[in-house]
Amino acid sequence: MVSKLYRSRDDRMLFGVCGGLAKYLGMDSTLVRVIMALLALAGGIGVLLYIILAFLMPLEGSGRTEPRDVVADNVVEIRDTAEDIGKGIKEAFTTGKSSPAAEDAARLQARRRNAFGILLIVIGALFLLGTFGFFSWLRWAVLWPLALIAIGLFILFGVTRRR
Repeated sequence: MVSKLYRSRDDRMLFGVCGGLAKYLGMDSTLVRVIMALLALAGGIGVLLYIILAFLMPLEGSGRTEPRDVVADNVVEIRDTAEDIGKGIKEAFTTGKSSPAAEDAARLQARRRNAFGILLIVIGALFLLGTFGFFSWLRWAVLWPLALIAIGLFILFGVTRRR
């Protein structure tokens, strides 16, 4: 067991929080990730906890001790990690084609991808706000199936139009 709590540099999926917790607690990092995922499904507390810990836990090997310095370093490191993830996602969706028809198809695909992303963000924001008591008049048991149906229709019609 490690005597100080750090975010892991080596055992990380995103920001190293679960890897650092696993080292500190002397547990398998996969088990910590499963527990965090279950907490995320149980009202979203796992996501909130992960984000808070990502900002507050110093990175392994960091010489910073002041909380303000730790948070400042973490913000920069998290921003860099998020940019790297974004570049990886962008590279996965970019095509090497350069013909006008391919460019039009790529623009259409990008618009659809953006619309789908916005839809997921809006639905996620609604559920998150509902967790905190906003929209108490809305029946969440009905919204889940409607959201899934909307996503399914979006995918079906998006795929149908492409053909």
